[in-house]
Amino acid sequence: MAAAAGGGGKRPKSVWLAGRPPLKRKADQPDGLDLDKIVAATVRLLDADGLAKFSMRRLAAELGVTAMSVYWYVDTKDDLLELAMDAIAGEMELPDEGGDDWRAQLRVLATAYRDLLLRHPWVARLLGEYLNIGPRSLAFSNATLRVMGRSGLDPERASGALATVFHFVYGFATIRALHEARCRAAGVSLDDYFAQVAAAMADRPEYAETRELSARAGYVRRGHGIVEMLDREFTLALDLQIAGIEALRDRGAGG
Repeated sequence: MAAAAGGGGKRPKSVWLAGRPPLKRKADQPDGLDLDKIVAATVRLLDADGLAKFSMRRLAAELGVTAMSVYWYVDTKDDLLELAMDAIAGEMELPDEGGDDWRAQLRVLATAYRDLLLRHPWVARLLGEYLNIGPRSLAFSNATLRVMGRSGLDPERASGALATVFHFVYGFATIRALHEARCRAAGVSLDDYFAQVAAAMADRPEYAETRELSARAGYVRRGHGIVEMLDREFTLALDLQIAGIEALRDRGAGG
């Protein structure tokens, strides 16, 4: 879709801006095929093979239909990727908002977002390419706005605070997912990979200060795994984010 906005300017193409829900055509469609099955198969293939290997032809083969059969339900591959993004957004846990502990609720949301990016590494790239405004994605976004509204920050600063938190989560999870993918491709675990790096640095004088100052090295020497260490670092970093929000709020109240 390339519909013109007021004044003749073009707006970004998106399945969510089409002015209608995605089509579920009935005529001449293969038995048993529907949009939900197509989107679910898309997610499975993206999880298994990543974005680079995904194609409509590969999807059709997975479903046991022709590629043209898939186009009865979606107009383009881009539309399908947007639908897949929104489908997995429904996996994120939303906090119980009955209480007033916005800090705990924000931790639930941030952790759910991190876990989603780790389960589905392909979505990190798509978040920068497509409008993420499907119904499940909006449900999550609206929950973050409600939770931050209980922090005491005014709306303008609340928006910036949310951006800070979720940009941090995005970066943290994306880098970890890339490391995990590299290790899977090499057939080693994160622990093995870190051990190899530590061994390579052990006798190199240029890394001496790094070895002395690195809490990670000491943590692993005490027998803890890399995933446990990363989870602890994420929790600490999120606590610092929340402490910063509280400090910003209190500074505003005192000023």
